[in-house]
Amino acid sequence: MAAPVGGQIFSEILPYLEVNQANIEEVEVAEEIQAPDLLEKTMEEAQKIAKENEVELVCENEMEELDKQSIVVKKQIPNAGITIKKGSKIYITCE
Repeated sequence: MAAPVGGQIFSEILPYLEVNQANIEEVEVAEEIQAPDLLEKTMEEAQKIAKENEVELVCENEMEELDKQSIVVKKQIPNAGITIKKGSKIYITCE
């Protein structure tokens, strides 16, 4: 009894959400990776590792002029080893 109503609802909602029912190949699936370990790395090293892993770094304590060779990552969220998707943001605190 509920199936026809559910089918009608989905047939109206899915096009609105731009979900293409006919072509599954169009759906992009983000690859999952393990969050890299950035603790005690310099900003320069952390940025290189982030680029290699295709993640974005967000420094929570922005400083005017960062000396990328002397600033060290002291905290990161999510922690190293946590499963994340490529393109995710990793929030870091530096000193």
